[in-house]
Amino acid sequence: MKTYWNITNGLTKLTEWQPNCWIQVTCPTEDDQHALETQFSIPDYFMSDISDTDERARYEYDDGWMLIILRIPYVKEIRSRTPYTTVPLGIIHKRDVTVTVCYYETNMMIDFVSFHQKRGVGFTDYVDLTFRLFLSSAVWYLKRLKQISALVDRAKRNLDHEINNESLIGLSRLQDSLTYFITSIRGNENLLTKLKFKLPIDELDADLIEDVNIEMSQARETTNIYSDILESTMDTYSSIINNNMNTVMRTLTSVSILMMFPTLIASLFGMNLVNGMESSSYGFLIALVISIGISALAWWLLRTKRLI
Repeated sequence: MKTYWNITNGLTKLTEWQPNCWIQVTCPTEDDQHALETQFSIPDYFMSDISDTDERARYEYDDGWMLIILRIPYVKEIRSRTPYTTVPLGIIHKRDVTVTVCYYETNMMIDFVSFHQKRGVGFTDYVDLTFRLFLSSAVWYLKRLKQISALVDRAKRNLDHEINNESLIGLSRLQDSLTYFITSIRGNENLLTKLKFKLPIDELDADLIEDVNIEMSQARETTNIYSDILESTMDTYSSIINNNMNTVMRTLTSVSILMMFPTLIASLFGMNLVNGMESSSYGFLIALVISIGISALAWWLLRTKRLI
C-alpha cells in the first residue's frame, strides 16, 4: 500500500506524487515494487534488502540513491516463538524523492503518522524525517520493553505459586526478544553515529540527534537491565527445580533404604535353612518385631542426619 504525504504544511495526504513529498509504502505488493522501480528508477536490490528480516541496520549509496535501513520493534502473536522482535524499515532518498518501505504493518509507523498529524507540523526535509523516525523507534522500544517487563512479572507471579513449563517457556521467549532488541538498538546507534557525518545537518537537526541519542541510550540500558534480570530469574528457577528434584530423589532413596531392612530380614528367615524358629509359633512375630526395630533405628539415624 502506497500513501503520499505532503510534509511541508503539516502531514496531509496527496492523491499522487509531488516533488519532496514522503512516499510511505507498507506491506508492498509486487505491483508496488514494480511501480517504484519503474517510476523512480529505485535500484531493485534495495527492495530485496529491505524485505530481508535479518538485514542489519546500515546505509549505502548507489548512483545518487541513498538507502538507510533502520531496525524497528514489531509485535507478533504473544504465543509465537519470539513475540517481540524487530524488522527493517527502509528509507530511500534521492534529490526530491523520499520513500519509506516496511514489509510489515507496525504500530510504530501508525503512531508516527498520527502523532505528526495531530502535531500539525511537518518536516523540514528528508533529514528531519529520517532522524524523527530514529526517535520514534527509540520511543517504541521503550514502550515494548515496558510490556515485556509486565509479562515477566506476570510469569514470575505464576511461578511463585507453581513452577510449570508454560511460564518457563514464556520467559525463555521473552529472553529471545530482548536479545533481538539489544542487537537492533546497538545497530541503530552505530548507524546514527555514522549518519551524523554523512547527512547535511543544521542546528535543529543537531538538537534532534541529541534527543535521539538520549532515548536510544535509555532503551539500550533498559534492555540490558531487563535482560540481566530475566537471566538471573531463569537461573534462580533452574536452581529451584534442581533443588526440588534433589529433595525428591533424596526422599525416595531414604524410603528405599528403610524398605530394604524388612525385605532383608524376611529373606533371611524365609530361606529353606535351619534358623531355630521353624517350630516356634512366635517365629513370624519375632521376624516382624526385628524388622520394625531395625527400620525404626534406620529411620532415626536418617532423621538425625537430616536425610529425610
